[in-house]
Amino acid sequence: MTKYLPWLRLLVGLGILTALLWWHSTDAFVDALHAVDAGAVAVALLLGLLTTVLSAARWWLVARRLGLSLPLGGAVADYYRSQFLNAVLPAGVLGDVHRAVSHGHRSGDVARGVRAVFLERVAGQGVAIVAGAAALLAHPALVSAMAPALVPAAGVLVLVLVLARWRRRSLAPAFADVRAALRAWPAIVGLSAAALAGHLALFVVAARLVGATAPLLTLLPLLLLALLVMVLPVNVGGWGPREAVLALAFGAAGLGSAQGLTVSVVYGVLTFIAALPGAAALLLKHREDVPERLDEAPQRLPALAGAGQ
Repeated sequence: MTKYLPWLRLLVGLGILTALLWWHSTDAFVDALHAVDAGAVAVALLLGLLTTVLSAARWWLVARRLGLSLPLGGAVADYYRSQFLNAVLPAGVLGDVHRAVSHGHRSGDVARGVRAVFLERVAGQGVAIVAGAAALLAHPALVSAMAPALVPAAGVLVLVLVLARWRRRSLAPAFADVRAALRAWPAIVGLSAAALAGHLALFVVAARLVGATAPLLTLLPLLLLALLVMVLPVNVGGWGPREAVLALAFGAAGLGSAQGLTVSVVYGVLTFIAALPGAAALLLKHREDVPERLDEAPQRLPALAGAGQ
């Protein structure tokens, strides 16, 4: 059953994008491309560097708590590579899988390398979920307006939890390492919150580029909702649920669903630009890679369950 799950996620993401194109045509996408200028590219690269370093530091800290060797500079390069792969490959998690397995091979413990990435991603997503839930609680009117998106999202989350429970034996080693990672929880939460602030800043840049003049206190809850829904593992390189939720949220706030869709598309373009250094890092890594010895026995690779955008 689980072998079909990645394809199901991909189909759901493609279905959402198709529905948005049918409802709004391609105008939002064309307007988004016209809105991105050289200044926006520079800001995206700068904020991308900031959030990547913060996220890589979180991974470095978790890996050290699990007893794995991981140089901070290498963590930043690996994180850039994973973000680029997440952006260009389906499912949005294959870059994290590559990062986890590569680090596991280098450190001599593939299973623990996978668990380090799993825990690091859960920490980042946990902070985003708490912030998004707080945004909903602070704006109760958004809950009813967002019901068409929240109900399916809740269904997907329940499905993921059921599958996780069904595979609890394979996840058991991950829970054994949680206590080690929790010793550094203040720093992990702080790094996650700072990275989240960087993502929100890039969202604000996208909103301003398309002419959204609403105050930050109005925009931030809507943007938090978009980041919250990006946790769901049903997207195509990050695209899909984010665009649907922002279109609904902007419409509910009286800002226009078309503008919300355009903001989301601009944000998607800017995040891709921010991840482009990962392409250079990937090429450099490919040149440095040495083929594995043929006499080495292949290791069984555990699944990186639950990793999201």
